[in-house]
Amino acid sequence: MSTDQGNFVDQLRVDDTPKKHRKRAPVLEGQRTVPLSRRLSRSWQLYLLLLPAVVWVILFAYWPMYGIQIAFRDFTPAGGITGSDWVGLKHFEKFVTSYNFWPLLRNTLVLAFYELIAGFPVPIILALALNAVRQKYFSRVVQLITYAPNFISIVVVVGILVMLLDPQSGIVTHAFSLLGLEAPAFLTDPGWFRHTYVWSGIWQTAGFSAIIYLAALSSVPPELHEAAKVDGASHLRRMWHIDLPAIMPIAIVLMILNVGSIMSVGFEKVLLMQNPLNLSTSQVIDTYVYEVGLKSPIPQYSYATAIGLFRSVVGLILLLAVNALSRRITKAGLF
Repeated sequence: MSTDQGNFVDQLRVDDTPKKHRKRAPVLEGQRTVPLSRRLSRSWQLYLLLLPAVVWVILFAYWPMYGIQIAFRDFTPAGGITGSDWVGLKHFEKFVTSYNFWPLLRNTLVLAFYELIAGFPVPIILALALNAVRQKYFSRVVQLITYAPNFISIVVVVGILVMLLDPQSGIVTHAFSLLGLEAPAFLTDPGWFRHTYVWSGIWQTAGFSAIIYLAALSSVPPELHEAAKVDGASHLRRMWHIDLPAIMPIAIVLMILNVGSIMSVGFEKVLLMQNPLNLSTSQVIDTYVYEVGLKSPIPQYSYATAIGLFRSVVGLILLLAVNALSRRITKAGLF
């Protein structure tokens, strides 16, 4: 019998033995699964640092989900959550069939998509421009100036807008009058509300988002730029073919996150900028929930909760759809 035949017969003999009598193959040290108790004992300091964040998420993100059932009940404070009558999808049907549904949905989506389309490329352009500046001192000064508005509260930002754009005493109004022009009604004209809201938000947040892209650009190997210079590539072509692909995965993740929160338009800023004259474009789902749920003389808790749950479900669907589309087209996604 040849050597190959002998090995084949030996293999058959091993395979014919009962599974419980077979010898386990040796497991390498790197491939051995470490028990959870040992991992906890080894890195208990890290898990202890993680514990407050986990507790916070459980208390303020998951535990309040118990109250979602209010949307399916005729909630009364006297009866409580479980003591109120179950009505199913009554409040969802009431909202979808109401005359406010389409105006609210249109205002929310138009404002959110306008903010996404206008605000998404600005931090990328700012980061590419700052990364291309050779004078690092100038780059740091500009970065500080653009990053500083991120620390200003929404109330202060709206106060600045009022002082600048007030139709009677605003600085912008006086500037228009000095030029012999009539200043637009930025705060009261429904057509100007979206522009004022979006571009003031871009001014406030563009610097912070640019820092994220600058961190990604810092990991680009300098050898790529040096090789491109040798080949005669201009600065713009190096930005297009080297820098932009380097930050594209992060840009895609941020875009997916922004789309996921597209139904959650900034409630505080919209509410502060809202007035009876621009209500036709400034009334969004979040402010309507506040109006019917808390501001109304007879608060409609179940109706407001149903509207908020509807908004969250639509946002989740948009998040999953954009993530799937991104993974299909660019092979990159959030999950």
